[in-house]
Amino acid sequence: MSSPAERYAAARRRAAQASQFPALDEFALDLGFDLDDFQREACQSLERGSGVLVCAPTGAGKTVVGEFAVHLALRGRPGDPAAADEAATPPARRKCFYTTPIKALSNQKYHDLVDRYGAEQVGLLTGDNAINGDAPVVVMTTEVLRNMLYAGSSTLEGLAYVVMDEVHYLADRFRGGVWEEVIIHLPASVTLVSLSATVSNAEEFADWLVTVRGETAVVVSEHRPVPLWQHMLVGKRMFDLFHDADAARKHDVHPELLRYTRETVRRLEMGEGRSAGPGAGRRGPRWRGPMRPDIVDRLDREGLLPAILFIFSRAGCAAAVQQCLAAGLRLTSPDERAEIRRVVESRVTAIPGEDLSVLGYWEWLDGLERGLAAHHAGMLPVFKEIVEELFVRGLVKAVFATETLALGINMPARCVVLERLVKYNGEAHVDLTPGEYTQLTGRAGRRGIDVEGHAVVVWSPETDPRHVAGLASTRTYPLRSSFRPSYNMAVNLVGTVGAEPARALLESSFAQFQADRSVVGLARQVQRNTETIEAYGAEAACHHGDFDEYFALRVAIAEREKAIARQGQNQRKAAAVASLERLRIGDVIRVPSGRRAGLAVVLDPATGGFGEPRPLVLTQDRWAGRVSPGDFTTPAEVLARIRVPKHFNHRSPAARRDLAAEVSGTGLDRHGGRRGGRSRQAEGEDHRLSQLRTELRNHPCHACPEREEHARWAERRRRLERDTEELRERVSGRTGSLARTFDRIVALLTDRGYLARDGAVTDAGRMLGRIWTEADLLVAECLRRGVWDGLSPAELAAAVSVVVFEARRDVDERASLPRGPVADAVDETLKLWGEIEADEAARGLNATREPDLGFAWPVFRWARGEALAKVLGSGHELDGEMPAGDFVRWARQVVDLLGQLADSGGASPELRSTARQAIAAINRGVLAYHTSA
Repeated sequence: MSSPAERYAAARRRAAQASQFPALDEFALDLGFDLDDFQREACQSLERGSGVLVCAPTGAGKTVVGEFAVHLALRGRPGDPAAADEAATPPARRKCFYTTPIKALSNQKYHDLVDRYGAEQVGLLTGDNAINGDAPVVVMTTEVLRNMLYAGSSTLEGLAYVVMDEVHYLADRFRGGVWEEVIIHLPASVTLVSLSATVSNAEEFADWLVTVRGETAVVVSEHRPVPLWQHMLVGKRMFDLFHDADAARKHDVHPELLRYTRETVRRLEMGEGRSAGPGAGRRGPRWRGPMRPDIVDRLDREGLLPAILFIFSRAGCAAAVQQCLAAGLRLTSPDERAEIRRVVESRVTAIPGEDLSVLGYWEWLDGLERGLAAHHAGMLPVFKEIVEELFVRGLVKAVFATETLALGINMPARCVVLERLVKYNGEAHVDLTPGEYTQLTGRAGRRGIDVEGHAVVVWSPETDPRHVAGLASTRTYPLRSSFRPSYNMAVNLVGTVGAEPARALLESSFAQFQADRSVVGLARQVQRNTETIEAYGAEAACHHGDFDEYFALRVAIAEREKAIARQGQNQRKAAAVASLERLRIGDVIRVPSGRRAGLAVVLDPATGGFGEPRPLVLTQDRWAGRVSPGDFTTPAEVLARIRVPKHFNHRSPAARRDLAAEVSGTGLDRHGGRRGGRSRQAEGEDHRLSQLRTELRNHPCHACPEREEHARWAERRRRLERDTEELRERVSGRTGSLARTFDRIVALLTDRGYLARDGAVTDAGRMLGRIWTEADLLVAECLRRGVWDGLSPAELAAAVSVVVFEARRDVDERASLPRGPVADAVDETLKLWGEIEADEAARGLNATREPDLGFAWPVFRWARGEALAKVLGSGHELDGEMPAGDFVRWARQVVDLLGQLADSGGASPELRSTARQAIAAINRGVLAYHTSA
């Protein structure tokens, strides 16, 4: 217990702080809890008038600093005489914009601020909602603020503070550039509050903020307000990952965990020799980890619920809930079940009953009433919102989620479980990074509720506890800029500040700042390499003669041999391509290698297109798909012909079975008598190669007894010279790289008439400057060429969908389209895309993404008023019907683009009217609810 003197000294300190920071003292009184040191430090910097960058772990309370900026804006200008004189007129209130990366976060923050300051003081601006946009405090998505800056919106008048929540989003490869655009373009009078997850290069980011925004304090906190304990679940046993905090700092895994996992792996490997029983022939007993219902039951018994169980698969999340239901798990009391049903029924009243059945509503509600739910992007948005609300209230106890739950949504838990440490990133299965691991496990431990949080990794034979320890302990996840100029950005920059100042602005981006800094390190490496090359050269010197000349002959021989081998490969490939181009429907061929090796019949020759021929075939194993020249080591030879039914449906198992039986019935050998060997050209036949070998043998250094030792040093020097040249190219490529890309974009836009030769923005350019989509130039070209004119509302929705939709996974076959005007418009769009892509390739620019036809049928049917079940069933999906959440998300993006067309000065009055009708046609049922939510 402190003495009276110590309490008096502390009171004096608090009084001194209150007089120095009156706004902070006033703000802290209403909080109901004491500020942490990092929160107080950041708020004091703000009250001094400095910008601030706050980096702290998830759940540490960073948003308190953003809320203090709101308080400062509403309080009035510090130092204003009016603020000091209570009898005077209240000071003019300034504005604060609070930006977030996603709409769900904006909605959440809006409701938080309304609860504190009242609805008349707070507004909301997202792509879906516009509430009280002239309020002194407005919550918005970052894109909305970017668009305001380019448009010179009057709403910016009086803006004093901008809070950028989750500013580490600027590393996002799709949207990250928007954050940098805002930071660069904000008026100098605006104070910037940047809130970020913990990153390892906070000082570098702060240095950049100082260069573009002026004085910026950086406040970094590694402290978690709720301690996090790491565990591994091995079968039915739970182990601590670390023995104590000191072991965690050293990455020392608990010895008992290491011993047990090694013993488990050894037992599994010993089982490989067993051959008796039904498992004979397999590589050994397959590891079966704990069942999902058992994990949830274990957490419930140990008092670790509510929990989030991360499963990096939508289907896996849904299956987990079904498995728990089938196991009879029930985690809720009768009163909780009644409250869950009341909340759910009040939220879904606007959704038609027939749609609820299609959406699996009753099964979903059954899970909720038992305290179980899934949470992923494929769910209907309102279903996800209900899950979030019930989980935060403690009514839902276990949520099976994909990693999208970790993105900012305030949904803390007592425990987080990671089923695997590998996830699919849209292109491949990749390991979790330390940053992702920290973001996911950061959900564990609710401030003010839990004494400690728990993170559990489910062990499998592929999971090394030491790797998990590295993920849990590593703090090296730097913030990397993803900024690059776009067509829309270019015309807006040129129109706002002119071409030359625009180049200077781009060179002030964080991307260029990082590139220029990295050049310093690369240049030092080049210098070190040059010195090493000289040392290697001295070691390679030979007293018999010029060893450089001798070594050059050895290199020339090796390269000539490779060239001869490549020539043979190219000839074989050309022969395979030519043979595939000659195929016709009904030809029976033999696929010589690969997974599909064997006999196959041609269903579609796929001739007349661009690129390599990829005929559609059916193998005698009943697999139907496209083969490529890479599957043929020898030219495809027609062995027989069979009749293929005129309207053969290769998706029908019965049709595949019957035709495959006909292929087998030809009596041809599956593998053939000959193998595709390489027709090697005898090396002796190459005159140049023989000549080089003769020169090598006659060279004086060939007789040196230390020849091979000299050659090793010469090879090291050659490799280092090659690496050093690459480094020099990287140095030259990074210096001013963004400005060079900008110049190429400006040249392309000038040639296409969006910018005049004198740098002025044309009418077409002004239209492009108001198109906010990834395929901005393609949309502008479609408007200028009248591609979408004359379409009905449903046809227009289908036609524009191809420039916004992107399938989650590649599908071999091109999606079908509604016949007539839609197909014509899409063909014209694809033709324009081909022209743009050719222009981009000629200038070395990143290509505009190819239009994706997979959403045309669903949105066409929906806009025509068809039932949700039919609409979801018409998606061009690999695994059946389109998930409802995906449908809503893509439909919202189509509506967003239609809204831009409706307001576009470059669109005809008829097209603008049709776009508005299309929006009205789409905004019904589940979409109407989402619009009003």
